[in-house]
Amino acid sequence: MKSMTGFGRSKLEINSREYIVEIKSVNHKYSDISIKLPRNIMCFEEKIKKIISNNISRGKVDVFVTFNNYSEEGKDVVINKELAQNYINQLKELAQENGLDDKIRVTEITKMPDVLQLKIQDAESDVIWQELEKCVTEAVNNFVEMREVEGERIKQDLLTRINNVESLVNSIFSNTTGLIEEYVVKLRERIKEILSTDVVDEARLAQEIVIYADKCSVEEELTRLRSHISQFRSLLETKEPVGKKIDFLIQEMNRETNTIASKSVKLEITNLAIEIKTAIEDIREQVQNIE
Repeated sequence: MKSMTGFGRSKLEINSREYIVEIKSVNHKYSDISIKLPRNIMCFEEKIKKIISNNISRGKVDVFVTFNNYSEEGKDVVINKELAQNYINQLKELAQENGLDDKIRVTEITKMPDVLQLKIQDAESDVIWQELEKCVTEAVNNFVEMREVEGERIKQDLLTRINNVESLVNSIFSNTTGLIEEYVVKLRERIKEILSTDVVDEARLAQEIVIYADKCSVEEELTRLRSHISQFRSLLETKEPVGKKIDFLIQEMNRETNTIASKSVKLEITNLAIEIKTAIEDIREQVQNIE
């Protein structure tokens, strides 16, 4: 089990190049990966995203990559002449409109944004990707490890909470034992009291008992709740992402508990159903944190 929150970092210095990769994530209903790269290595964005997506299924993930290339090998300095000419024309026009000196030094033009560009040769680009991939992979491993550690804590908390729910379900079952017998006794006494006679229509009494038993019986709901609890524990042991499955299971457990509460003819059962609903809501909130 993995948490959807986590952080991973890696730094690699090799061949006069420095790479720093940081990955962080928070809860999200789906997978949302955002990558911020320096302009000169933006071509690797999809490759990085593929590595990330192969290791997570849910969460809002932000990836930050820092790249410093102090090596002179494999670099080409390129002048964007078209852009430079555009700067020159605009500056001359501005100078004429304001009566200024229109002598422009070439060094001033090269300082303009994107006029001078540093391009990496294809052969060097392959080497850079190999180095960057190594750094990204290490950061992802650290990131996943942290999510797993946090996921184990959440798993233990969920086990404690589901054990509490099971205990409450067992208490409801105990309170339903003998419920029909108690009703029969009370119904007989009530009939005798109202009719002032010891003669009771057994056929009519049996009919009322059947109606009552059908109305207040929660045996099916308790059976399904126990089945859901068993499935819940099984999902916690699954290595695949289970957040969505558990969330659906919690909805089903809540529905069964609502039915029990609506059928309840005993205050103790009603109170226990309320406790289960509270416990289920706490579980639901915790489940939002897992992948």
